[in-house]
Amino acid sequence: MPAPLRFVHLDTPESLLPAFDVMRQLRPHLTDAHSFAAQVAKQHAEGYRLLAASDAGSVVGLAGYRTLTNLLYGRFVYVDDLVVDDRLQRGGIGAQLLDAVRQIAREAGCVHFVLDTGLHMPLAQRFYFRNGLLARGMHFVEPLAPLAHSATVTS
Repeated sequence: MPAPLRFVHLDTPESLLPAFDVMRQLRPHLTDAHSFAAQVAKQHAEGYRLLAASDAGSVVGLAGYRTLTNLLYGRFVYVDDLVVDDRLQRGGIGAQLLDAVRQIAREAGCVHFVLDTGLHMPLAQRFYFRNGLLARGMHFVEPLAPLAHSATVTS
């Protein structure tokens, strides 16, 4: 019988570096571990937490989430990132990560548990349905040019 997974929040730059290779599988635009750690540190200052699933000391999955409050959901946890090492998918790690974050949400008094996934990801959608999440809407996005590159606005 395999050893149970260990779940731990990654809160320091040193703890984040070993998670980079797994996160990059979900976010291939990330270019290096130190930039990743710096970005997560910025997000952490805004309430983001990164929960790692480890097996024998190696990061095998990650769940990045935030606790928020809005008029639609009340107090809720929003999952920004959920990824399991490609070589270990379909082994229950993703479901265990979701359960761990769901429990964190319950303990924080959250009323809802929310995440988005791409319309182009039917396997992820099936996974979320199997794990108790229901599609309730669509997420719309408009890319905005960085301020440094946009035209100056005058009144």
